[in-house]
Amino acid sequence: MRRILALTAALLLLVPAMPAAAATKVIVLPGAKSAEGITAAGGGDYYTGDLVTGTIFRENLGRGTAERFIEAPPGTWAAGLDFDRRHDLLFVAGAAGGKAYVYDVRSKAKVADFTFGDPQTSYVNDVVVTPQGAWFTDSYHPQLFFVPVVAGRLGTPRTLPLTGPGAGGSPGDFFMNDIIATPSGDTLLVAATTPGKVYKIDPRTGVSAELAGVNAPSVVSLVLEGHRLWAVQLDDKITRWCLDGDLSHGTAAGTITDPLFDQPVSAIKVGNHLAVVNSHIFSGLPPTSPTYEVLVVGA
Repeated sequence: MRRILALTAALLLLVPAMPAAAATKVIVLPGAKSAEGITAAGGGDYYTGDLVTGTIFRENLGRGTAERFIEAPPGTWAAGLDFDRRHDLLFVAGAAGGKAYVYDVRSKAKVADFTFGDPQTSYVNDVVVTPQGAWFTDSYHPQLFFVPVVAGRLGTPRTLPLTGPGAGGSPGDFFMNDIIATPSGDTLLVAATTPGKVYKIDPRTGVSAELAGVNAPSVVSLVLEGHRLWAVQLDDKITRWCLDGDLSHGTAAGTITDPLFDQPVSAIKVGNHLAVVNSHIFSGLPPTSPTYEVLVVGA
């Protein structure tokens, strides 16, 4: 999800958050140098990526444990990630260089290494798996990348140019960050960090529309459950939104804060809670926090 801009100007526009509530659980990622995406692995397990080293961690939230699961070679990054449970494939947005990776979690082997867009300027920030395949964002260009998955086999990647407000500003400006999808894969939602907006995208045409009413400055990640949306924001809060039937308009439904939030960068719904990844990204690039952790907070 996801995530490394200085957003001072946006932070000045924020409204006060609701009172904080302490996290119910804190899970430290052993030896992490940074942290970004999180995805469910099944059986109570979750995968989290180390942005600057590409290491993949596996956590069990019930037991409160975390372990190093996949060790990536030097030069590998891991921004957003998503898991295809049907085929045991972990898709990883590789950030700079237009990179993306796919791992077989049974063998921990890398089964695909993609370079999307312009390797000099594309930043592959996040990924979502749908029944049709995997969609990746490019933070510096108005386009998505798609890798079809048929019976566990990866197809030929293609690029989907975007039109409408979701296409963003000038080429080279940081814009799109996270991407999520409805269960059918017929509708995509992307988080645009700099304007603090959410856009709906038709994956067949690339036509986009702003999700009216949703204003989430410094938004870096999204969680969707039915018609409920959570927007994870780098300013140490998560805003809740109720969406209408066609996901075109949202109404504010509260704010989640926590004294342990330190630039939360991604989250996933776990029952009545959210598992939230702390990025500590404002400590520098690469970040310099002594620890990186997953927090479990009320949703």
